[in-house]
Amino acid sequence: MNTFTSILPLIAVLIPVLAAVLILIFSRRQNIREFWTIAASVAMFGVIFTMLPDVLGGKFPHIDLLNIAPGISLSFHVDTVGLIFGLSASLLWIITSFYSIGYMRSLAEHKQTRYYTMFALCLTSTIGIAFSANLLTFVLFYEILTIATYPLVIHKETPAAMSAGRKYLAYLLTGGLALIAATALTYYYAGSLDFTAGGFLSNLTGQPNLMLLFVLFLVGFGMKSALIPLHSWLPTAMIAPTPVSALLHAVAVVKAGVFGGIRVVGFIFGPALFHNIGAWQILAIMAAITIIVSSLLAFYQDNLKRRLAYSTVGHLSYILLGISLLSPISWTGSLIHLVNHATLKITLFFCAGAVYAKTHVENISELNGIGKQMPITMGAFTLAAIGLVGIPPLNGFVSKWYLGEGAINAGQPVYLGVLLLSGLLNAGYFFPVIRRAFFMSSEKRTRFSEASMFMVVPLVITALLSLFLGLLPDGLFHFFQLAGDTVASVFSGVIR
Repeated sequence: MNTFTSILPLIAVLIPVLAAVLILIFSRRQNIREFWTIAASVAMFGVIFTMLPDVLGGKFPHIDLLNIAPGISLSFHVDTVGLIFGLSASLLWIITSFYSIGYMRSLAEHKQTRYYTMFALCLTSTIGIAFSANLLTFVLFYEILTIATYPLVIHKETPAAMSAGRKYLAYLLTGGLALIAATALTYYYAGSLDFTAGGFLSNLTGQPNLMLLFVLFLVGFGMKSALIPLHSWLPTAMIAPTPVSALLHAVAVVKAGVFGGIRVVGFIFGPALFHNIGAWQILAIMAAITIIVSSLLAFYQDNLKRRLAYSTVGHLSYILLGISLLSPISWTGSLIHLVNHATLKITLFFCAGAVYAKTHVENISELNGIGKQMPITMGAFTLAAIGLVGIPPLNGFVSKWYLGEGAINAGQPVYLGVLLLSGLLNAGYFFPVIRRAFFMSSEKRTRFSEASMFMVVPLVITALLSLFLGLLPDGLFHFFQLAGDTVASVFSGVIR
């Protein structure tokens, strides 16, 4: 591995921290406070994007912050899979920053300084997770993300919001405890916690309690990944402001969980060991159940954000199913879906927020005719919904194609059936929303127009980005090449 010392990963992690401080300092100056939010998001993305040429060229930035003991350190390392997560999260933070301004101003939300401050700290945690060189650093930022998100979940401070916050902490802190136990057991077995492509536990086939270790990781990462039956915190947390639901509950928090699953399978256990102990079957079955059950539950949700939340539960398990099948092609689909689901789902949440900001309508049953009054917003919603169903030329088709082909390549056609059935169910719970918006008339006399341009422009950009990544999967950001390089490193010498 061609690793070189660079301060850039640390800078990327610290930029949102600096932004949080400046937001607090200028708490009484709304425009300046919002300026620092946008400036930090652009700066962080710029720093991360500058590392792309080196990583594509096989040179990986690395920095050690603190050596605690042999095999234990706080370190950052930018590899291909970390860059996929870091690039997508930082890019979408820029767009969400503008959207947040429109949303918070339109609704005259209270405690906006706290909102923007904690939002910045959540992004610090997310990038820290993406660039963690080892399991200890990962766990540290993983737990910071949980704590930093809590004030955003309870932002409205209503009894329902406070109850959702307690549930959120109960689930995710329990998962954190399981993850800490898994980290201790991993160090006991290996004497190291450094992520290694192909797995650093790969030579421990005969070691007892490896299944116990897997179960601890499953609980730890399964909570944030919203695997059924560990999922119920996610729909409940939809009480948070829509920008929080959009970025943190469709891009950052939940993606931290599935990203942890990617690290566990590919960089801790390794494909060979994960297959040999039978863990792949457990993860695949749980993911398949989650995909189908969450899709069925989505049908019963009249609240639009809750329907989107159950859709998220299912699509997170697309990623887990792909990595569990241990096929290079299914892994490619999972890594690409990490990005594709983010752009599509953030668009849908943006649209839901724009409708609420303008009409204060939250339920699907009240959306009759809204597409004729807010055609840009609901047009973007339609585009993103089509993408999640898996219809070309949207990017969701690309990742679903690779996931399906990967299931066949792994000799598991039953999971191809799961993916196809899920696509039909996706259409079943998304298309009625579109039908109501464009093909049914409202009985209300109130006329609405599009929301603030601070909200409409971001949702148009994310919808067009989804189309762009469908037509050119490797365009500009090289997510497809990064995924291919990750798969090559993880499966080097492994034949499936």
